[in-house]
Amino acid sequence: MSRPAAGRSTATSPTVKRQGLRRLLPHPLLFLALLVMWLLLNMSVSPGQILLGSLIAYGAAWTMTAFDMEEVRLKRPAAMIRLAGRVLVDIFRSNLAVGRIILFGLPKGRSSGFMTVSLDLASHHGLAVLAIVLTATPGTLWMNYDPARGDLLLHVLDLDDEQHWIDLIKQRYERLLMEIFE
Repeated sequence: MSRPAAGRSTATSPTVKRQGLRRLLPHPLLFLALLVMWLLLNMSVSPGQILLGSLIAYGAAWTMTAFDMEEVRLKRPAAMIRLAGRVLVDIFRSNLAVGRIILFGLPKGRSSGFMTVSLDLASHHGLAVLAIVLTATPGTLWMNYDPARGDLLLHVLDLDDEQHWIDLIKQRYERLLMEIFE
């Protein structure tokens, strides 16, 4: 009978266990999130719904491996919380502003239009979050991004002062996203 070498343990290390789990289920958090969402949308935790949701979530988790995405490294949790707070406040304010425009029209001398913002943000994940933030905020829409030049084409419902929008995006969002992702 062979014995383990001195200083070596026969117990499996947590890293080896995690790698084994990843082989079976490559994206466990995605699997869990999709399963919970499935159960919430169906408003049922019956065994059939759990099984069906698990199969769909398992298939989706394995499908994500085909994208071969780079691993995300989030650097500053406090910046993430500040960003989330800013986004919620800005979405609330924009809802009020867009509601005012819908009810009373654009003030004289103002119009909607397209503008370009030069971004310093290079992270694919940071750009994706910025696209979601700008599109989820009423009155703005991410139209196009040119990665070669770092230019973002944005449509703004109430484009009064282009420099105001550039400063808003760069100071309120881009700076925090660079802290989080770069």
